[in-house]
Amino acid sequence: MQIKIQRWLFSLLIIGALFVGGCGSSPVANSTPTPNPASESSISLSPSPSPAVQAASSQFSNLPRLQGKATVVMTVKGSPITIELDGTNAPITAGNFVDLVQKGVYDGLVFHRVVREPQPFVVQGGDPQGKDPKFPITRLGNGGFIDPKTSTERRIPLEIKVKGAATPTYSATLEQARIVEKPVLLHSRGAVAMARSNNPDSASSQFYFTLTDVPFLDGSYAVFGYVKQGMDVVDKIEAGDRIEKATVTQGLENFKAVS
Repeated sequence: MQIKIQRWLFSLLIIGALFVGGCGSSPVANSTPTPNPASESSISLSPSPSPAVQAASSQFSNLPRLQGKATVVMTVKGSPITIELDGTNAPITAGNFVDLVQKGVYDGLVFHRVVREPQPFVVQGGDPQGKDPKFPITRLGNGGFIDPKTSTERRIPLEIKVKGAATPTYSATLEQARIVEKPVLLHSRGAVAMARSNNPDSASSQFYFTLTDVPFLDGSYAVFGYVKQGMDVVDKIEAGDRIEKATVTQGLENFKAVS
């Protein structure tokens, strides 16, 4: 019983670390320091009000998409990390990532959160504020991609496709949508997924690598690819390390940019 309680408390702790480390969902979230993930007040213990499950319709037509697969090579400390993106099962999430890679958004950005203790969890980065070498790493975690066309932060919907479904579920966790089937894309070791705040549709540019299987995140955060080579490089990333370069090496023909 004691072991089960410890695992439950640990799960709450690291979910809180990821949850509060996502992009802010409001001006208040963007202007206040990141809460201590160990604080119980920073962790939601009950589901948010269930929003309507939305289909991928015209409301998302202004977002880039990946219709198929693509490969991104990310260089960290001189070593490559090869990521296979799955636009078949996460077209908007993967398309957003490809678009940001193509725009050079990730080049020079910092990995601001690395959680390995008390158990391996995630390596998180992608806050555009980290491109400024003078910006304190302790203040990273609330920034997102500012679209120069709109001068506002681009946010993408939570996108999770379950096994047997023709299309993904949008703008709701599977729990909120009352869906019991498992996602196609699971949080296994080496998964690449989007960080976000409490708002399901608050992901922007921040992403994370999973350092181990993290099944309790399945259905709550959007996985959009997996590390195919270079997981040993991910395992060695420390907070403060930078993405030297990110490049799409295959599958760009499957990418549909916003016109």
